[in-house]
This record gives sequence, structure tokens and C-alpha cells, in this order.
Amino acid sequence: MNYVASIGSYAIMIKEVFKKPTKWRIMKSLILKEIDELIFGSLGILIFISFFIGAVVAIQTALNITSELIPKNLVGFATRQSIILEFAPTFCSIIMAGKVGSYITSSIGTMRVTEQIDALEVMGVNALNYLVFPKIVALLMYPFIIAVSMFVGILGGWVAATFGGHSTSADFTEGLTLDFIPFHVTYAFIKTLVFAFILATIPSFHGFYLKGGALDVGKASTTSFIWTSIVIVILNGILTQLLLG
Repeated sequence: MNYVASIGSYAIMIKEVFKKPTKWRIMKSLILKEIDELIFGSLGILIFISFFIGAVVAIQTALNITSELIPKNLVGFATRQSIILEFAPTFCSIIMAGKVGSYITSSIGTMRVTEQIDALEVMGVNALNYLVFPKIVALLMYPFIIAVSMFVGILGGWVAATFGGHSTSADFTEGLTLDFIPFHVTYAFIKTLVFAFILATIPSFHGFYLKGGALDVGKASTTSFIWTSIVIVILNGILTQLLLG
């Protein structure tokens, strides 16, 4: 029953986020601040991870090609498919659940513990709109960093395959263009937008409805990471079946 109550509270929170909006003059600065912290602040770690994930995928694919009958361009093809379909949108979202999700939960949870949220509500401010809405808008730019992740991941695969002697540049590039389906990129961005909404709202929910003291902020951050990751994995399966099944 606790899970059902939490789902109901989450749905009510989503509805309240869009009610009684904060003045645009104030909201604009909040959105820009969140874009800087949530989007541009995450670029470095995602670029680093994406490069080496792409490299590992290319190396493992090349090392598992043991038959001369298998074309060498399979390395580029497998790298492209793996990065675009799963690693960039899904794997990076789980990483973001740890980085961005924990930050959102701890920042809002700290405001709850120190009674700053109570002060906002006493002043007549819709605290949910003030705190959560800028994060939702900021994470609408999430597909931008996933696109960068896709590019860097494929680049990492090309570097590893070419300079590691596993494939020639021509074979790898040929594999990148082999049987390319543009909808796969669209599918990845659709998933990314859904995951962005989850990344903004579930950690906010755990932070906003936090009960306890400073110690509970850390526990809430861990719980929000777990549930955000679970929901992302479940939605990944559902969206894959709906869009590609």
C-alpha cells in the first residue's frame, strides 16, 4: 500500500508543479541556472564515459569476429547500433540518475530540512513550481548531451578499432552507414525525453517530501537513485516494444 500511496503522491505532485506558475522574470533565471548545473555540468563525465564505452564495444566486437566469412565492417555497424540504441540514451540516463538525481534530491531535501520550503509556502509561492518546473524545462535539453554522447561514443569506437589494429578506417566507416535506419535516432531521442522527465521529477519527489533531518537527506538521495534507475529500465523495455516491436 505504501507503493500505491507514493504513486498517488507523485501524480499529485506532477499536477501541482504546473499550477500557480512563478513570474517569468524570476523563472527565467532559475531555468538558466538549472541548465548550467544539470546539462552543461554533466557534459564532461558523459563525454569521458561515452568515449571509452564506444572503444570497448568496438574492441569486443572485433575480438569476437573469428570467422573470415564475417565482414570486417561489422565492427562499425555493431558500434553504431549499440551506442545509438542503448548505451547513449539508457546507460547515460542511469549515470545521470546518480549524478543529477542525487544532486536534485539533496538540494531540495536540504531546503525541506532547513524549512526553506516552508518559508516559500508561507510567502504564497508555489514551492513545487518554483523548485521542480525549472528542472523539467532544463532537462528538455537532455537530448543535446545524448547526441554528443552518441558522436563521442562512435568516435571512441573508431579510434579504438583503427589505432588498435582491429579494423581499417574504411571498413569501420562503411559499417557506420550499413543499413542505417534514421528512425533509430528518433527512437533514441523519444526515450531520452521520457527519461529526462523521470530524472527531473522522481528525485524532486524524494527531496520535496523528505521527512527527518540531515542524515535522511543522504538516505533519500540513495532511494531516489534506485527508483529512478528502476523506472528508467522498465520504461526502456516498454518504449522499445512500443516503438520498435
